[in-house]
Amino acid sequence: MRDLAQLADGAARDRVRVAGRVVAITATHWTLQDDTGCLAVWGSSPAVESLGAFVQVVGRMAADGLRDLEWSRVETKAGDRFTRADSEWGYLMGTRLPNLRKRHQLRQAVRKFFDAAGLLEVDTPAIVPCPGLDVHLDAVAIATQAAEAPRWLHTSPEYQMKRLLTTGLPGIYQLGKAFRRGELGRLHEPEFTMLEWYRTFCDAEPVMQDTEQLVAAAALELTGGLIIPGVEGPVDVTPPWDRLSVEAAFERFTSRRLAEVLSDETEYFQLLADEIEPKLGRGRPVFLTDYPARMASLARLSPKNPMFAERFEAYIDGVELCNGFGELVDPVEQRQRFDADRQERTRLGRVVYPIDERFVAALEEGIPPSGGNALGFDRLLMLLVGARHIDEVVTVPSLRL
Repeated sequence: MRDLAQLADGAARDRVRVAGRVVAITATHWTLQDDTGCLAVWGSSPAVESLGAFVQVVGRMAADGLRDLEWSRVETKAGDRFTRADSEWGYLMGTRLPNLRKRHQLRQAVRKFFDAAGLLEVDTPAIVPCPGLDVHLDAVAIATQAAEAPRWLHTSPEYQMKRLLTTGLPGIYQLGKAFRRGELGRLHEPEFTMLEWYRTFCDAEPVMQDTEQLVAAAALELTGGLIIPGVEGPVDVTPPWDRLSVEAAFERFTSRRLAEVLSDETEYFQLLADEIEPKLGRGRPVFLTDYPARMASLARLSPKNPMFAERFEAYIDGVELCNGFGELVDPVEQRQRFDADRQERTRLGRVVYPIDERFVAALEEGIPPSGGNALGFDRLLMLLVGARHIDEVVTVPSLRL
């Protein structure tokens, strides 16, 4: 079977067998379409009686399409839904089908990058006893029997992945689904694809280098260069990327100093979201670094200043791409932070999840100094193809379910 786009470009002039969908009919010919393109088919056939039918055709390839039909066969007829505005064919055959191919290409590029770097791909459970204790994230509960312990879909695979670091593995990565209840918007889906990785015997810096090199490698693979379309405009992703501390970002982009707003978490996040983040990574990516310690419950404190933590986020064209840490591996301090997060969730009226005791036990057993990062795979694809909305790059958006 030949690709229609290849035939339409004149690559073949012999007799060929093709297959596709009838998408247009005229008095003299009909148009056949597959996932690669369209081809004019001249002459009559039973297929022309059914717009939307999948057919196979054998004929002679000419300069203007397929002629001298030898035979044709209708494989599947289409119902009335084919011509509706919300048909699957109509929805997918715009930019979404090419983006599905780019999605596959990006997945391959990610695995190629980390395999070459010597990291081991892992696959941890999505149904867990603790989905994560981030104060501002809500999880999707899983129905269980009354006698069973409650379970949730994880908001990140972090706890289960970091348990694996007790082995002293040099590095691990995972490309899989994460779930967050109530998140829906231009950059958010309740079910999305997360790329998460960890390196042992290091701090945050090697993981930041991974990030910029991974994005550069993906850009070369998908676009052929290091200038990507971005969402609002072109961005040069050539490493190394710029670094900007949270404190410096407040001084540069707002009228308030960081120290003035730390006591008011609402004002802190509002200034960050409204005045700082939209300006980050324009034309060139930037790492936002040195977060206030209270805003980084899974990151270790900076050895230079314990008021700050080894947390970073990368921004490209105003889009937050990832959230990474020099990992906290002290079990006593981690439990204290978990307790504080649970108290804050109680104060805010949110569901209070249990502490993942096996994760804490792994910390007590001993995990090497490590760095890790959680990167939004869908957002990276958006930036690489210039998509403005996440539903342009996910396979089936939640609103299409």
